[in-house]
Amino acid sequence: MVVEKVMKRDGRIVPFDEGRIKWAIKRAMLEVGVRDEELLDKVVKDVVDRINELYDGQVPNIENIQDIVELELMRNGLFDVAKAYIIYRKKKAEIREEKRKILNKEKLDDIDKRFSINALRVLASRYLIKNEEGKIIESPKELFERVALLSVIPDLLYDERVFSKEGGFEQDLSNLVYYRELLDEYDKKLSIGRFKLNKYHFERLLNLYEELAQKGHMKVSIDEFVKMIESGEFDNYEDEVEEYFRLMTSQVFMPNSPALINSGRPLGMLSACFVVPIEDDMESIMKAAHDVAIIQKMGGGTGLNFSKLRPEGDLVGTTTGAASGPISFMHLIDAVSDVIKQGGVRRGANMGILEVWHPDIEKFIHAKEKNTGTNVLSNFNISVGLWEDFWEAIKEGKKYPLVNPRTGKKKKEINPKTLFEELAFMAWSKADPGVIFFDIINRRNVLEEAKGGKIRATNPCGEEPLYDYESCNLASINLAKFVKYNENGAYFDWDEYAEVIQKVAKYLDNAIDVNKFPLPEIDYSTKLTRRIGVGMMGLADALFKLGIAYNSKEGYDFMRKATEYLTFYAYKYSVEAAKKRGTFPLYEKSAYPKGELPIEGFYHKEIWNLPWDELVEEIKKYGVRNAMVTTCPPTGSVSMIADTSSGIEPIFALVYKKSVTVGEFYYVDPVFEAELKKRGLYTDEILQKISDNYGSVQGLEEIPEDMQRVFVTSMDIHWLDHILAQAEIQLWLTDSASKTINMPNDATVEDVKAAYLLAYKLGCKGVTVYRDGSLSVQVYSVEGEKKQRVKAKPSKYAVEILKKVVENEPWLERFINVNAIINGTNGKNGNAAEKNNKQSLTLNISLSVPQKAKEEAKKGVCPVCGAPTVFESGCEVCKACGWSKCVIS
Repeated sequence: MVVEKVMKRDGRIVPFDEGRIKWAIKRAMLEVGVRDEELLDKVVKDVVDRINELYDGQVPNIENIQDIVELELMRNGLFDVAKAYIIYRKKKAEIREEKRKILNKEKLDDIDKRFSINALRVLASRYLIKNEEGKIIESPKELFERVALLSVIPDLLYDERVFSKEGGFEQDLSNLVYYRELLDEYDKKLSIGRFKLNKYHFERLLNLYEELAQKGHMKVSIDEFVKMIESGEFDNYEDEVEEYFRLMTSQVFMPNSPALINSGRPLGMLSACFVVPIEDDMESIMKAAHDVAIIQKMGGGTGLNFSKLRPEGDLVGTTTGAASGPISFMHLIDAVSDVIKQGGVRRGANMGILEVWHPDIEKFIHAKEKNTGTNVLSNFNISVGLWEDFWEAIKEGKKYPLVNPRTGKKKKEINPKTLFEELAFMAWSKADPGVIFFDIINRRNVLEEAKGGKIRATNPCGEEPLYDYESCNLASINLAKFVKYNENGAYFDWDEYAEVIQKVAKYLDNAIDVNKFPLPEIDYSTKLTRRIGVGMMGLADALFKLGIAYNSKEGYDFMRKATEYLTFYAYKYSVEAAKKRGTFPLYEKSAYPKGELPIEGFYHKEIWNLPWDELVEEIKKYGVRNAMVTTCPPTGSVSMIADTSSGIEPIFALVYKKSVTVGEFYYVDPVFEAELKKRGLYTDEILQKISDNYGSVQGLEEIPEDMQRVFVTSMDIHWLDHILAQAEIQLWLTDSASKTINMPNDATVEDVKAAYLLAYKLGCKGVTVYRDGSLSVQVYSVEGEKKQRVKAKPSKYAVEILKKVVENEPWLERFINVNAIINGTNGKNGNAAEKNNKQSLTLNISLSVPQKAKEEAKKGVCPVCGAPTVFESGCEVCKACGWSKCVIS
């Protein structure tokens, strides 16, 4: 008889799958360079025949089958393959044991097995529920179930049996008090199919019912609604919960960190990004400090624009004393953040913004210069808010006025070029401040009239421009999961991607309704616009799988198309939701009814891949549920959970050494590892060589040229190409993108200035430059310190774009030396732009890190595990344990 079932290690009986045997043997054959499909098929047949012979219709267990595989490999003379299989089998056993230790459990379930050790470590350190002794009492399966279940609760309340979009229904809400007093009794009492609502799910359900009922949308009383749940009338939504659970546990998408941590739990806050207003009076300043404390206590990050505060030394009317200025109040907020630990190790994250016209702008630019043991403004990213008039003053060689925000009068005039030099120098030296281009953020701002002004602040990582007290929920889709294979090789499944985008958009829209916002002002402002942020991660891995170089025209075309799909199909969901649930409240006052969209790509029909004109007609007819729909956030620990590359960044290293309790091992990018094994190149020696080469394959003769072209790291890519990648992605986003513009250690201040101008001219909404080593004296790939890194060169396509930008605006030649950028000498030998502007106060900066800076450097070390950190997506992250300075990721 034929064996049809097999017993797994946890005792479950599952169907016998010959394909799994074939894959395991093929993996072992590739490990030792054996590529013979006929031989593979013969061995698999021998294994299956032997199983049927020995077990004759009985149920063997996994270990029995693996023993037979080993034996049949040796019978076929494949001793090296058998050895590789045995080693792999032993390694899998060690991995299972390690996973059990991490999760504090005896038996692993199917979900535990899907995630790598890396991913489980991150989940265990931050996301899984622990008891008072610090022991994990929740499995990954239970985590993703509570997240998925919360996200579907709004579907019940918007069901046409209980919800009326037009409204006009009155309900007695007094019984809500009864249910709220019985939350503990309702813990796990109600269910949607197999999924049981805990008391925190139920509490959010009651809250949303009350909100919709107050607006007249509820057709039934709360008693009737609860009875409908009890009688199973909403059990058809079990499939919706299952789908979100499947998408997360299959690592197709992940919500931002607060949603993973707080869904179905006491805090209940799902948003990561907030902007807090701060006015020029002590009450507002202290209110801002209070608001920051509340938001960060619950796990969020805050952005503040300090430009309304009067400058240092200005008159204080009530006391006739002198004002201390905005920077002093930044220190106040920094101190507040410092005492609010998130997850025990993560400090509060802030974005501090000062606009370029403020009289204290020079002090602000240098605010983080003294990076001593006190860690000045250590809980702040800082950015200079730039407007078009600043660039015009530089272009025309005019003085630039600094204006007192209290009086509205000009305090003094400065040389804008000198300020630009100082700004570039500090970014070169300390990776702070970054720059935000407010005129570009507001160029397509469809909310300006509805909100009565321009956007003037962002969240801590800059990818979410927000109005006062607005917040945003974010989630990232793993692009690598949509790369499929057929007889012609790898391809990207655009149709499945479009479907998932709409599901993730719905997840985020629902999250607004069940979000427990930290302040009433945030609840109100967020629901006026219902902003969501569908984002991407796994870009680098997707390109690896497709055989496309990140820094190539083909790569940029893919980025642009992937982002266009992201926004188009997020809008598709939003239109459908508007039909059933209503538009965002400010829709009629926005520019949407006029046919405008907040995306630059829409205004360039020549680059369309999708029918945007049809979409706009749908929006004009039905409206949209969400004012903004897409962004690209940092995904440090979230992408580690998804076992994929971070955000829209290239990977930082293909191979690097990782220290664990039992010793050291090489971490290898999984897609790169598979390619090495496929080509028979995978050896410990080659891993050592790549690690010694800063984790890069550039210049290694053992690695074929086509692999060197495709498998590029962040430092293999020229800063010009980094900017171009951000600009291409920005074209189709409603909001912004968090990305790091990586520069080598020997990059110059001239490079930084050129990068700022190019980012601005190419339509980026902000930019963060990071020169390798500027945050730390310790290089991550320490093994490569004695070896000269292969210099990154700009791609041909990027050079074409560079030349075109400068040709269109010749004044840029004063700051952008095209030939020097191409040949890598920009600012290193004194370029023409510098010589032609001797009258300006050009700073004299050495190319190496000064000794004083080395002595002062305190950053670059993970506070959790002590490993060196890296800088990506505008954020400091640890690749060893998943710690991130950013609250989103």
